[in-house]
Amino acid sequence: MPQKKHRPEEIVAKLRQVEVLVSQGHSVAEAVRSISVTQFTYYRWRKEFGGLKTDQVKRLKELEKENERLRKAVSDLTLEKLILREAASGNF
Repeated sequence: MPQKKHRPEEIVAKLRQVEVLVSQGHSVAEAVRSISVTQFTYYRWRKEFGGLKTDQVKRLKELEKENERLRKAVSDLTLEKLILREAASGNF
């Protein structure tokens, strides 16, 4: 079965929905089943997005993408520097 990719905003909304259902007296298992995810997924989401608001989650994801892009740029530049250093020393 293919995985369904949830957007961060949807995850926060589903986490809030579970909180409401639990506060109304439903068990966590029933509440999680109502949002159509497994308990493992629910607890993983809660660990990652637990106390965040929708705009904070969007900003977090943007920062993670930017961080990944910058790490790739640094690694590319480091590799180029090593290649140039080796070529300058005459070991080719």
